[in-house]
Amino acid sequence: MSDLPNPLIRLSHSIYGLWYGAVFGLMSLTTLGLVALAPGPMRRRRIVKAGAGLILRLTGTWPEIKGLEHLPERAAVVVANHSSYLDAILLAAVLPHRYRFVIKREVTRVPVLHFFLQRTGAHFVERFDTHRSARDARRIYQTAGNGDSLAFFPEGTFTKEPGLGHFHNGAFTIAVRSNMPLVPLTIRGTRKMLPANRWLPVPGRLEIIINEAYETAHTKDVRNLLESCRERILQALEEPDLIKKA
Repeated sequence: MSDLPNPLIRLSHSIYGLWYGAVFGLMSLTTLGLVALAPGPMRRRRIVKAGAGLILRLTGTWPEIKGLEHLPERAAVVVANHSSYLDAILLAAVLPHRYRFVIKREVTRVPVLHFFLQRTGAHFVERFDTHRSARDARRIYQTAGNGDSLAFFPEGTFTKEPGLGHFHNGAFTIAVRSNMPLVPLTIRGTRKMLPANRWLPVPGRLEIIINEAYETAHTKDVRNLLESCRERILQALEEPDLIKKA
């Protein structure tokens, strides 16, 4: 496609973006309707996993996955970099349906999205109010022992600037206190495909690298665990370290 004249590249990207938007819209409405009707969060998460997988396959963006064998069979905590709105679709399609997303509380201001996430058993955490954030973390910790796994974007949000940002420590604290394996996961390609300043994606190649899990049963050093996981994600990301850059 790089050999095409620029106007043709832009046209092909526009057509692809519209196709992706149509597929996403149709599958989102279908998935939302099924999630609204289906009983039980596990069944609803299976529906979400199937819907997200169809979006990726119908748009030709099913990712290359490396290290799937590193996902523990038992309850675990996954932490991933956050580069694009596509990240959640990607993880919903790839991770087993036992994973519950932990998401910034700001999304509760969007009624339909809030309803959808509540129905799938997502947890919401406050990023700006320290006391409420601690309360949210305690609530998640209290439910972490019920056999469900958790998926976090520890950066909390994303920007259009390439690179890995600061990690909040909530995921790492919960993993240590619950003695749950901690799995660093690197997402590549979503920022190029749908950066923060675009509404529709362009064609791209997506990749997920699942790193070997950390066993947390014999460690209480949350900060060291956070930095080690962050470094492992950064090594595979091929983007700059925004903390060092600052």
